[in-house]
Amino acid sequence: MHSIEPFFNWRHLYNAAEDEKSPFYGREYSEFEFTNQLYNYLIHPQWDEFGSLTLYMKIIFVDVESKFCVIELLGEWNDTLNNDIMIIKRDIIEELQLSGINKFVIIGENVLNFHYSDDSYYQEWFEEVEDGWIALINFQPHVLVEMKKARIDWYLHWGGQLDEMPWRTLAPLDFLKVVEDIIRKRIS
Repeated sequence: MHSIEPFFNWRHLYNAAEDEKSPFYGREYSEFEFTNQLYNYLIHPQWDEFGSLTLYMKIIFVDVESKFCVIELLGEWNDTLNNDIMIIKRDIIEELQLSGINKFVIIGENVLNFHYSDDSYYQEWFEEVEDGWIALINFQPHVLVEMKKARIDWYLHWGGQLDEMPWRTLAPLDFLKVVEDIIRKRIS
């Protein structure tokens, strides 16, 4: 687990610790001191702790002009015990929405499990993005099965090209265009 780093190739374009509007503004990171852990495993110190016991994140890109944000996750998304969606929605998403962000891409390659409770925070988030959207990229198939059981697919976009997207090869705004085109075709 300690070797799984958040994606860093866009760090020269955006750094949440340097963005005054970011929930993680002013955070300092160590490359050598491993203090956070997932279960009994230490995780890379570049991941951001945000109040969940089992889920960590990294805001890897924000563009206020395009109203676009990319968040990468690591761990177990647990709404049943930890109400992770409430913490994400209240402490992270609402801060980003204050800057006008309404297009959210959530990278889930490193989400190990999903445990649901109810869909109220997902519904609230969906209603607040108005002309925007929430897209899940590259989540594990077993995680998406659990999300579908929770019926949150009514509020979040995933599947098809979104499940196997080579997003690391794209520049952030090119990534936005690809995701936006996929979602626009689905909505039309």
